[in-house]
Amino acid sequence: MDNSVPTAPLWQEIIRALRPTQWTKNALVFAAFVFALGDREQVISLADFWLVFWAAVCFCLLSSAVYLLNDIQDIEQDRLHPTKRLRPLVAGTLSKPIAVVTALLLAGVALVGAAQVSTYLPLVLGSYAVMQMAYTYRLKRVPLVDVFMIAAGFVLRAIAGAVAITVTISPWLLLCTFLLALFLALCKRRHEKVVLEAVSADTRTSMRGYDGQLLDQLIAIVSAATIVSYALYTLWPDTVQKFGSNHLSFTLPFVMFGLFRYLDLVYRHEQGGHPEKILLTDMPLIVNLALYGLTVLGILYWS
Repeated sequence: MDNSVPTAPLWQEIIRALRPTQWTKNALVFAAFVFALGDREQVISLADFWLVFWAAVCFCLLSSAVYLLNDIQDIEQDRLHPTKRLRPLVAGTLSKPIAVVTALLLAGVALVGAAQVSTYLPLVLGSYAVMQMAYTYRLKRVPLVDVFMIAAGFVLRAIAGAVAITVTISPWLLLCTFLLALFLALCKRRHEKVVLEAVSADTRTSMRGYDGQLLDQLIAIVSAATIVSYALYTLWPDTVQKFGSNHLSFTLPFVMFGLFRYLDLVYRHEQGGHPEKILLTDMPLIVNLALYGLTVLGILYWS
């Protein structure tokens, strides 16, 4: 196997190691702002949007710091992976000392920046950092616990958006966030177990504790629970009272289509290993997400 990769300037290798394509995950920070727009009990302004924007930037910086430390920890296993072996640290185009210094700088800037946005935002980011360190150095090797840790990280992203502008966020929305993130994590594990079975046991220890049939059942359970939870959220009396309408239920078909399309990609096209790339490249999902967003904004505006 040829592990050689084209050389590039150091700054390009650093940026590539930060995994900017995965910053799309931090769009979830905006969820609290969007759903607070139509809430009659909360006042939102353009200034709040910029607070959420900077909170998302801080999360991007901190998550990239975690990616760097994770790559350092997994460098030996990643050399056996068909795609991860091309990452800068694994390929040798970025040194460990530079990666460590970059990670510490990014984490420091993220926490300092978070303190400028909100008093409590550094606590949320700090909790995320601690949780990710536990995941990187121990818990990612524990089957099932690893996917729950990933899902919890997405919940913290949603909480960060609410903390940034001091608004309340529905527990139902946090539950939907957790279930959707758990769904994506399980789909990724299935891809690693079924599609990359030849290398997954060597590149991820937790995969030895997974079974393809079990993952299929868990994906079915969690996807159904996600749809039901979102439907209950849109029709819950508190939600209807806050927004003065039950029209949020009209967005349920978009949620269902998104899940069905993703399942199609996972099972029929053997994708699912890189959800962040799918969300950026699959046109049906992009159009569906855009229509969902426009529908939500339209309902909140008219309500």
